[in-house]
Amino acid sequence: MDRSIIHVDMDAFYAAVEQRDNPSLIGKPIIIGGASDRGVVCTASYEARKYGIHSAMSAKVAKRLCPNGIYLPVDMKKYKKVSKEVRGIFQRYSNIIEPVSIDEAFLDTTGNDPIPIARKIKKDIRDELQLTASVGVSINKFLAKLASDMDKPDGLTIIRKDEVVELLEPLPVTKLWGVGPSMERELNKLGIYYIGDIQRYDKNVLISIFGKRGKEIYDFSYGIDHRPVEDHILNQSIGEEETFREDIGDMDFLIDRLNSYAKNLSKELKLRGYLIKTITVKVKYKDFSVETRSMTLSIPTNDNKDIFKIGKHILTTRFNFYDKIRLLGLTVSNLIYPEDPIQLSLDI
Repeated sequence: MDRSIIHVDMDAFYAAVEQRDNPSLIGKPIIIGGASDRGVVCTASYEARKYGIHSAMSAKVAKRLCPNGIYLPVDMKKYKKVSKEVRGIFQRYSNIIEPVSIDEAFLDTTGNDPIPIARKIKKDIRDELQLTASVGVSINKFLAKLASDMDKPDGLTIIRKDEVVELLEPLPVTKLWGVGPSMERELNKLGIYYIGDIQRYDKNVLISIFGKRGKEIYDFSYGIDHRPVEDHILNQSIGEEETFREDIGDMDFLIDRLNSYAKNLSKELKLRGYLIKTITVKVKYKDFSVETRSMTLSIPTNDNKDIFKIGKHILTTRFNFYDKIRLLGLTVSNLIYPEDPIQLSLDI
């Protein structure tokens, strides 16, 4: 039996919540997270996106593109409360829910018709929370997420099994799960620009070049994705990042800040009862280019010394610093609920 997977993605979530709570903001270009010139945009209303504003853009650039926009600080406490209310709606329709972030999640509704469920979820979110969501329905996670992005905002898209290969063929490779700018460049070097190019490529050659990722993107090109919806793993992340008042080139200073982030994240993890498996360090250079490096652990942890030790290892060995940096971030992800506390001991 084919699975029935729903992906729900809240539309311009932070900005939409602010517009809901302050109707005078409706229809106006709202930018969240750009209150300081050295800050970055977290999200933007659809009115602001018409000016070219997007998440992760520097506030300075955003203000140049949209000088008349309304720039608001991030109110994470409020957004988390609304996110919890959205999750309460999901729980009416499935007990297998995998949060991806604060504003999106997968639901496994196998055994039930997912289309009426998707419609009910959208209606409940609109009627009870005065917000909209874009929803995708398909036979696996990759296709459901792809579908939710096809008709935004407030869309409902179904990708059926018999139309998968033909639908995927003309799409750019960046539509494949996990293919970012770096992987796109590597694929372009092989003459691969569209998903159809991968469908026609030799699978073994892709595996020889990219290893496990080669097989994964080949499978995705045919709409094959066996990953389950995992309600015990929260693929959302917890992180801290800081944009410095001056660009920094002092490694000792960066390591000290990383230690502070690790302590704060550990405290939050223990408070919420999570262990984590993946640690990511993010660096934004003076020229606004961004690099991230990650390590996934075989044994989960929530200990601040472990998180700092691994974060420091990533920072000092995985980056080739070519300039001073303006932002440093530390993120933990692949959250799990432990049955028993587990501590990590690594010799790094």
